[in-house]
Amino acid sequence: MVQGGTGLIQTPTSRMGKAGDLYINYTDNEEYRFWSVNLQLFDWMQATARYTDVRTQLYSDVESFSGDQTLKDKGLDVKFRLWKESYYLPEVSLGFRDFGGTGFFESEYVTASKAYGPFDLHLGLGWGYLGTSDDFTNPLCKIKDSYCERPTGYSGEGGKIDYEQFFKGSMAVFGGLEYQTPWEPLSLKLEFEGNDYSQDRAGELEQDSRWNIGAVYKWKGFDFSMNYQRGNTFGFGVSYRFNMNTYKQVKIDKPPRDITNVAPPESLVKMDKKQLYRALAYDSGFILSDADITEDRAIFYGNQIAYRDKDEATQRIGRIAAAELPDSVASYHIVENAGRLPIVDTVIDAKRFKVAAKYEDIEADITDTYTRQAPDSDVLAAYDPAKTSGFFYSTDFFYTQTFGSAEDFYLYQGGLLFSGGYAFDENWSAISTIRTTLFDNFDKFNYTIDQADSTLPRVRTYVREYVSNDVWLDSAFLQWNEQLDNDWFVQVYGGYLETMYGGVGGEALWRPVDSNIAFGVDINYAKQRDYDSQTDFFDYDVITGFASVYWEPEFLPDTLLTISAGQFLAKDKGVNIDFAKRFDSGIVVGAYAAFTDASSADYGEGSFTKGFYISVPLDLFTLTPSKGRGTFPWVPISRDGGQMLNRPIRLFDFTNTRSSFYD
Repeated sequence: MVQGGTGLIQTPTSRMGKAGDLYINYTDNEEYRFWSVNLQLFDWMQATARYTDVRTQLYSDVESFSGDQTLKDKGLDVKFRLWKESYYLPEVSLGFRDFGGTGFFESEYVTASKAYGPFDLHLGLGWGYLGTSDDFTNPLCKIKDSYCERPTGYSGEGGKIDYEQFFKGSMAVFGGLEYQTPWEPLSLKLEFEGNDYSQDRAGELEQDSRWNIGAVYKWKGFDFSMNYQRGNTFGFGVSYRFNMNTYKQVKIDKPPRDITNVAPPESLVKMDKKQLYRALAYDSGFILSDADITEDRAIFYGNQIAYRDKDEATQRIGRIAAAELPDSVASYHIVENAGRLPIVDTVIDAKRFKVAAKYEDIEADITDTYTRQAPDSDVLAAYDPAKTSGFFYSTDFFYTQTFGSAEDFYLYQGGLLFSGGYAFDENWSAISTIRTTLFDNFDKFNYTIDQADSTLPRVRTYVREYVSNDVWLDSAFLQWNEQLDNDWFVQVYGGYLETMYGGVGGEALWRPVDSNIAFGVDINYAKQRDYDSQTDFFDYDVITGFASVYWEPEFLPDTLLTISAGQFLAKDKGVNIDFAKRFDSGIVVGAYAAFTDASSADYGEGSFTKGFYISVPLDLFTLTPSKGRGTFPWVPISRDGGQMLNRPIRLFDFTNTRSSFYD
């Protein structure tokens, strides 16, 4: 479909993709260009994010600000399947187009689709943009007079969801059919649309016909389309698709240790510890920080750096232990650290594990031979904290981007993050990160300080001033953390906490192992940093903090819902809601929104804080197993309301090994 999402040419259908389908689209016609991304979050829910380039309009009347750049607009769509197609009944879906943007193409619709051999028939009813042909009177008008009329024209209030406009005003019929030709790559489309083009943002457009025709050619993940619209306009487009559930990278890796015909050492005296520890590192990706091996129990403390899949990591370590330890050792404990704190103990029943690993019982399930739990007092007592001190460092690449800015549609910045510090023991650490820019096009900024009027404190809209520094001390702080008992964690920190703020703070988190729910509380005193100095501060300070719930609901598989209520940086109070969906490949996509007591007028353009992100496991791009993630955010408009402090370490992230969500 021209505007993104599954559909014909200009109109949507009820069809959905497979869960995890991601489409990246570009379409073009005389007045408009569209860049869009479709994501099939669940088999019953599809979301679309879109940028529109209006060729007939300028971005701004101020030439020194945006020059001759054409008008850009952001839009969001969502579609829900209400009824799945059966032998006799069609598939039925309900959708909302451009509901979270400026309303260029704001519509609501209900569609039905039914397949008959190579034909797929579609019929829909549309309100708003899809209903301007006004084929018949809105039946909801008979229920309530307010449904008879719908505000027309461009609202100009970006980001505001106009619930009061839903299903109001004129209605129109739309639909058509798709024909899958005998030649598999080619399909043809015929469409009857419901828009009369009298209220387009590009101006009132000439429409010679409500019938559109098109063709789609598929090739190796690409869809190439051509169409003829309105009886007078040619269009074309290209889409690339892949599935985030099935996406994977072939690995060059050693197979797990075969212990079928391996004779373990007769006793601990004959055990080769160096060989054991080397195998744990090179064959299972487990880097030891300490170990305690006795006649009947072996405990390995450390960090997994290679295998995201916890079962694969556990079984590789178990096979190595079974081969290198004597049979007298009845249990293997794999204790994973967060930082330098032991927080998860995977206990393997050695005898049962060997039976399953050697295939001595065809009904044995190897995953039943181990359990994950909080380390008990005996396991913690055997841990030597003296081995946790020392220096540490890392280098990471960063890349930030923004779409639709006034100066240029696409602005970017990339560079390196140099991080390091010193661990005094398992509790105390000093940590710092320096950001250096290697390439960007931020020199296109015509104004660094945000020129929009704001009644809120400027807690984030000085961002251009900060990112224009080629070298910046992002953070430098002292941290103390501790595990109070099996499920409680606490931390205290102070220093330069993030790019824009310094201060002190603390956090407490309750998080049982593999629980679908966790609770946390944080409180911080933050002071705004001076963007002209690496070390100085402005006068603005604030107490900010939140009570948070982290929930993985059973009725929405592989999802994480985070709700945080408290006071934001601009001293506005409210709640931030974050929804994340994990796919089988490990890719996580998420969206968040903050609703506060700052009115939409106080907030300014965008009406409320919202954003999107995608978190991608790095091993999808490597030939060898590896852990780590790259996160790519998209914030349509960043204003001062609903802004949270970017704390340098969140306990929920710190304790991620207690969950499988980010595997």
